[in-house]
Amino acid sequence: MSKKFIELKLGSHQIVHAFDEQNKEIIEEVTVDQFSKKLVNLSRIKSVSEKYILTDYAHGRWIYWEYEGDFETIKKLVLQ
Repeated sequence: MSKKFIELKLGSHQIVHAFDEQNKEIIEEVTVDQFSKKLVNLSRIKSVSEKYILTDYAHGRWIYWEYEGDFETIKKLVLQ
């Protein structure tokens, strides 16, 4: 059986709510003081960069999460 969730330490994030008439993202910035643990369903992860994990969210929105750790460690968690 494959795992469905991974534990990550996530912090500040940007929520993409929609697009404006010029096709630019309408983004809400959320800044937090520290990272906190979160279980993330692997099926919600759309991409991982050196700074952000992009996940889908309710009502067609997306979230760019800052994460604690390095890219290679996150990559291994996602690909296991």
